[in-house]
Amino acid sequence: MTMNIKLRIWRQANAQAEGKLVEYQLNDVSANMSFLEMMDVLNEQLISKGEAPVAFDHDCREGICGTCSMYINGRAHGPQKLSTTCQLYMRNFTDGETITIEPFRAKGFPVLKDLCVDRSAFDRIIAAGGYISASTGQAQDANAIPVEKAAADSAMDAAACIGCGACVAACKNASAMLFVSAKVSHLALLPQGHPERKKRALAMVAQMDAEGFGSCTNTYACEAECPKGISVANIARLNREFLNASLISEEMPK
Repeated sequence: MTMNIKLRIWRQANAQAEGKLVEYQLNDVSANMSFLEMMDVLNEQLISKGEAPVAFDHDCREGICGTCSMYINGRAHGPQKLSTTCQLYMRNFTDGETITIEPFRAKGFPVLKDLCVDRSAFDRIIAAGGYISASTGQAQDANAIPVEKAAADSAMDAAACIGCGACVAACKNASAMLFVSAKVSHLALLPQGHPERKKRALAMVAQMDAEGFGSCTNTYACEAECPKGISVANIARLNREFLNASLISEEMPK
């Protein structure tokens, strides 16, 4: 089965240039193509005509890395739940449909070119506190450090975050709270993460604010659009971690 589609794609030459939506007609698109394969076909046609291809991020194309972030028809990663853009197929669209493709919009994610944004703010947040001081050494036996199953399961669920930024793109305030809370949670729930537990919450939240991300107002849009289904329960845990760390920090002698 093939389809004809119209694409409205955000084109922006560089970070300083003004951008605009440009329309492209693409015919005989296979319904079995992935969304990124469709973009590849478009770029091949643009290059053959001597035009600049559309810049977009991609890497693994297996739903693992999260770099394929696009805002498709008003939704981060497109209309399919619990999937990244690279896991989206053209059969999710209809023949003759107009598809609008934009970059993630947030102060913390400045546009570099076309659909590519700078998400290095996430790297700086991780560098601020997303680590542990415990020496890893040789791999230990699975039962060497007893961990309650519920805590281990919650930590693994939080660790599933791939840092794609869909939570930021979906949030009306461009908040990064779901991302930060997932990173804080998966370390706070495990004994290896306890030495930096209080410092981590304070440092990562401070860096998040410094990067210009907005505040959380509990609309749950982040959870709804997260390709890995990260729960907003992690945000509640981050708030508790931050409050506890703030109180203890105030009690400590200067």
